[in-house]
Amino acid sequence: MIKVALTGNIACGKSEVQKILLDLGYKVFDTDVCAHSILENNISVIKEFGTNSRNELSKIVFYDKKKLNKLEEILHPLIKEEIFIFFQTNQSSNLAFVAVPQLFEAGFDIYFDKIIFISSNYNLRLERLMKRNSYSREYAILRLNSQANEKEKIEKSDFVIENNSSLEDLKIKVIECLKLLL
Repeated sequence: MIKVALTGNIACGKSEVQKILLDLGYKVFDTDVCAHSILENNISVIKEFGTNSRNELSKIVFYDKKKLNKLEEILHPLIKEEIFIFFQTNQSSNLAFVAVPQLFEAGFDIYFDKIIFISSNYNLRLERLMKRNSYSREYAILRLNSQANEKEKIEKSDFVIENNSSLEDLKIKVIECLKLLL
């Protein structure tokens, strides 16, 4: 089995790539969904932050690096465990995909054979983020600018899928990338 990470900065189109892969019959594990599930019943998070609400936590940790690090100390080991369970469960598959938005930041890149980075231009991501999350332009810019440099992440990736066009174009690029993986 080839273990493949899907990553990219916020609003780049990771979810669309996941949908395409699922439609093509591949197994995809989404660490965001996993993190949300872990938060639902995590006593450590509630004790530390007084809440397990994603919206409230996001406001708490966005402006405080120490609190963000503490939240990651709680979540990352649990997410890593779930990734390994996913690999074990799907060991008979040729390819197993895991969507990890914070792949490099979490140090999870070492667990994968190949890394696909989904890239999209800044202004398009800004538009998507404002529309998808109903963020003000100012807050969306803060969110975009808070992430690590895309160029550095691309250099660490095996494949890059540019997502600056239509969904049909994105599907063609995903299929082309799959051919290179197999």
